[in-house]
Amino acid sequence: MKRVAVVAASALMGAAFLFAAGVSSSYAAKVDCSKVMDELNSGKSAKDVATDLGISKSSVYRCKRHAKEEAKAGTKTMNKVRGEAVGSPAAMPSSMASPAASPAAH
Repeated sequence: MKRVAVVAASALMGAAFLFAAGVSSSYAAKVDCSKVMDELNSGKSAKDVATDLGISKSSVYRCKRHAKEEAKAGTKTMNKVRGEAVGSPAAMPSSMASPAASPAAH
């Protein structure tokens, strides 16, 4: 009788481990942020996007945050390529770039 109980308990424990391994792999799926952003840009709410794509709302908000960070980094990169920086003479109108260039300085 004890032997049957031990075998049954072992079988149940093994099944639990297999189930747990299967569940964690489904959560490990990558979220396609480009699809998320397409859905959000079409006017859907975060809740609707999460439901439609089968992901959590926090994943939707994470994609929004990443898109915002990438846009911000892209702007900084483009300014460096153009040789512009915030507050640099290249970023200012020509009338403000140099005091000697203005008629009032003469």
